[in-house]
This record gives sequence, structure tokens and C-alpha cells, in this order.
Amino acid sequence: MKQERAADAIARDLERRIITGALPDNSPLPAEKELGVEYGASRTVIREAITALTNRGMLENRPRFRPTVRKPGYEAAFDTMGGVVQHLTHGRSGVKTLYQSRIFLERALVREAALRAQTDDIRQLRTALGNNHDSIDSSEDFYATDVAFHQVFYRIPRNPIFPALHQAYTQWLAEHWQKMERSPERNALNYEYHRTIFQAILERDVDSAESALEQHLNNAWEHVKTTFDVD
Repeated sequence: MKQERAADAIARDLERRIITGALPDNSPLPAEKELGVEYGASRTVIREAITALTNRGMLENRPRFRPTVRKPGYEAAFDTMGGVVQHLTHGRSGVKTLYQSRIFLERALVREAALRAQTDDIRQLRTALGNNHDSIDSSEDFYATDVAFHQVFYRIPRNPIFPALHQAYTQWLAEHWQKMERSPERNALNYEYHRTIFQAILERDVDSAESALEQHLNNAWEHVKTTFDVD
């Protein structure tokens, strides 16, 4: 019990130092021996505190490396959900449920883009679309530029939650998407959907942008459903 209370107290103090910036984001945590001397605690207690902070997403712990500080943010919050989400997506309906939530969100995002995209947003979309077109013959590159094109929609509202959500969706669905059968012909079809969405945004046609996005993602789902034999 004493060890548990000591580990909790040390974890709280380290958490305070991370939040205030006394332990800078992306910096290595002091060595276990150094922390043990500072807090007057054994390595066992220090390791318990480190484990607690790792589970909260405050530290990134990799084998053979000192833990790295991760100041709390939306990305860290979604990262801590990753294990649970990955478990849920292994069920028959898990991928579909997660994907439907993405469609729901992106429909709203493209409407926002058609209404309020600024000059720099349009430039980013145009660049991403051009990169997407240029990678049609390389499925690996096309996947990366596909992700980058959709990512722009998440940035347009200037709300930090949305880019973090895009990163989370990409991580959560990557295992399934990377197993999909791909071809230049299918890449070309997806590019045409992207071009149609972009053109609707340029014309400030909210309904057409949403409709094109929904058709695109529903078509993609049909391909996923066939590939993974899910309902």
C-alpha cells in the first residue's frame, strides 16, 4: 500500500511537471535512477509511476528507450483509445460502425468546406488533388495522397479536435484499408470522386459536395465489405 501511494504521488507530480512544461513535450524522461534519487523511491515505485503515466497517454514508452514526454492533447487522448477501438473493429460489425461515423463526420466537413473554405484551404485541396492524380499508377502512393486529400477537410474548421480525429481514424482503419485490393483503375475512380468533391467546393455547391462525398465513401465501403466479408 505504501508503494502504491508513493507511486501515485510521484505520478501526480510528474504529470504536473508535464502539464506546466517543466518536463518539455517530446523530451526524454529523466532516467529511473535519477528519478529514484529525486523522489527518494525505489526503481519499482518509479516504474509503477511511469506505467501509470504511460497508460494515461502522458508518456510514450518503447523498449530500450527512455520514456518520452507527451503533453496532453487531443491526439494523445485519441491514442489512448486506440487499443479498445482496435479490439472493437475485429468484430463483424466493428469496422462498419466506425466507418459510418467517419461518413457522418466528413459529410459535415465537406459542407463546411463548400461554405467557408478560404483561399489557402482551396490551394491545399488543389495541391492534394494534384498529388492524388499523379499517384494513380502507384497504389501505395495513392493511399497516402488519398489520406492527405481527406485530411484537408478536417483542418478547414480550424478546430484542433478534427485533425486529431482524422489521425485517429487513419490509425484505427489503416489495418483494414492497407489489406484492400488496389489497382490503377480503382485509384482512377477514387480520384474522380475527389475531383468532383473539389469542383463542388469551388462552386460553393454545398449539397453537391456532400452528395459526392457520400457516394465516394459508400462506394469505398462496398469494396471493403467485399474484401473483408462483413455485413
